[in-house]
Amino acid sequence: MAKHCLSFLLILLSIFSLLSTVEPSFAGHTAHRRSRARANIEAACKGTLYPDLCIHCLTTYVKPNTTIQSPQELAHVALTASLYRALYARAFVLKVAKEIDILKRENQVVRDCLQQINDSVDQLSGSIKELRRLGNSPVGDDLFWHISNVETWVGTALTDASTCVDELPGPNMSKLKATIKGKFLNVAQTTSNALALFHRFAVRYKAAASATKKP
Repeated sequence: MAKHCLSFLLILLSIFSLLSTVEPSFAGHTAHRRSRARANIEAACKGTLYPDLCIHCLTTYVKPNTTIQSPQELAHVALTASLYRALYARAFVLKVAKEIDILKRENQVVRDCLQQINDSVDQLSGSIKELRRLGNSPVGDDLFWHISNVETWVGTALTDASTCVDELPGPNMSKLKATIKGKFLNVAQTTSNALALFHRFAVRYKAAASATKKP
């Protein structure tokens, strides 16, 4: 009986010893993948106007333990992050619009911003769908048309968000206007970053497509 207990104890010790060597190795591999993903994101965000915000958005929406290598994937994540910010801003303005009767003087500017954020949501949603089509289409003139669509729509979304920001100038604005301006400024900045990342992808994609088409 004692021998069986001793043998069982030795087996357990062997298992624990094996786990102690495997787990640190797995943890180290995971940490390495995260480090590579972070480095890739930081390198891509250097070309944006708001790199810190860019890094924050991409690291927030990238799945854990995922190493993003493709500029198209980075652009897709950036556009998705921008769309989420736009949806959040729209939800806030919609809530304000329902309570607008007590804010007669701010009625028009809030409604203008609501229309602009609605347009931004539509443009960003369309851009994400169009970007997905790029990965499913053969190399041809249609690809450049898809790229042009995304650039146009994201640029329009940026203009819409920025217009609301420009309509709310001045240091003495009400708390409501300041809140709306802050949310739209965030949408404008994330959309600007997304557009820069898409330009980065588009330049490489056009070059690769042109090289493929050459005899």
